[in-house]
Formats: sequence, C-alpha cells, structure tokens
Amino acid sequence: MKPATAAKKLGVYLEATPAEFQEGVVSRDELGALQSDPPEWLLELRRNGPHPRPVVAAKLGVSIAGLARGGITEALTTEQIDALMADRPEWLQQERATQAEVRKETVRIKEKNAARRDQPRRPRS
Repeated sequence: MKPATAAKKLGVYLEATPAEFQEGVVSRDELGALQSDPPEWLLELRRNGPHPRPVVAAKLGVSIAGLARGGITEALTTEQIDALMADRPEWLQQERATQAEVRKETVRIKEKNAARRDQPRRPRS
C-alpha cells in the first residue's frame, strides 16, 4: 500500500515519518509488524507527534471540521494539544460542546432505532 495509506492506518502524520517509510511501499505484513511491534520512531510519533488532524481532533474532543473552524489546519504536537487543552480557547469550548451534543443525538437515534426494531410487526392487510 502507499505510504499515505499506511500512515493513516497507523495514526501518524506522514511528513513526520522517516524518509524510507515515505518513499517505499508498505505490504500488509509490514503494516502488521509495525502495529504489533512498533519501532522507536513510531512510538515517538504516537507519543509526541506531530499528529494528523484526525488524531488532533480526537485528542481535543472535537470534529475535524471543528478544528478547521478553530483555525487549526496543520498537524500539532502533543505539547501543542496539551497547551490548547490548558488554555481552553472559546472556539475549543464551543466545539467540544457541539461534539457532545452530536454524541448525545447519535445515542438517542440508535436507541430509537433499536426500540423500533424490537417492536413486533403488525401483519399487512
């Protein structure tokens, strides 16, 4: 697979990976080996970043679109993410509240659909 796909599956920012990773092709076996026994560079990237936007969004508890609305368009390090969490800028507070509402609505819809599935069906006439 392409290095970009492998980096995405590993949850790391491609541009921060070693050159040999970026320039090569990663087989499924190699990907499995990286996942099961990560080398030091992969552990370091996962620990300190820079992290890709999906990881940054997850660590901040917001959506990727919420990051963009907050002006975050680049990869961030763990230190930068921690600083944002400590400072709690207005946009971050608003996006976290929005994300919490989205999660609650998702749960409500799932419960509603489950209740609908559990109801006995009436025969058609």
